[in-house]
Amino acid sequence: MKLLISGLLVWSAVHLIPSLAPAVKQKWNKLLGETGYKVSFAVLIFSSLLLIVFGWRSSVPTLLYTLPPITRHMSMFLVLLAFILFGASNYPTRIKTFIRHPQLTGVLVWAIAHLILNGDSRSMVLFGWMGVWAILEMVFINRREGTWIKPSPPGWGREIRGLVISLVIVAVVVMAHPYIAGVPIR
Repeated sequence: MKLLISGLLVWSAVHLIPSLAPAVKQKWNKLLGETGYKVSFAVLIFSSLLLIVFGWRSSVPTLLYTLPPITRHMSMFLVLLAFILFGASNYPTRIKTFIRHPQLTGVLVWAIAHLILNGDSRSMVLFGWMGVWAILEMVFINRREGTWIKPSPPGWGREIRGLVISLVIVAVVVMAHPYIAGVPIR
């Protein structure tokens, strides 16, 4: 569990620096330059993901709760919705006209879906932490950026193309899930 928590701490700290410690980000950027900052940020995030994956896989879970089987279908729908939201952050979409942070909202929905599906200790740590992190990140970004200026909706062709790409990514993640998490989707 220590690796998992270490990965979550690194993930959270690196992501929260721009909002909570802009002076640290500026010093980091000044020291390494824009490209160096981006590369070091990416390396730290990738490292945190490795810690999270290996920490997850090496943790022995303790069962804390079990929800009724009927919640599985709702959870699967929520995971699909999470990936659509996550993808929506990368292209123009109508979703952005009513959700300010589709990627972070997607992380929150993904975390909730996994908490519904998995009632064990390591799931509570990982998905609970990520859900709280996503909420905090949205609050801090909103505070930093101020008033939200809603974008104009794109054409339907672009909208549908983005949705199809998100659905393909969902299919790939479903197939890769046993290799990443060590747990098949059942």
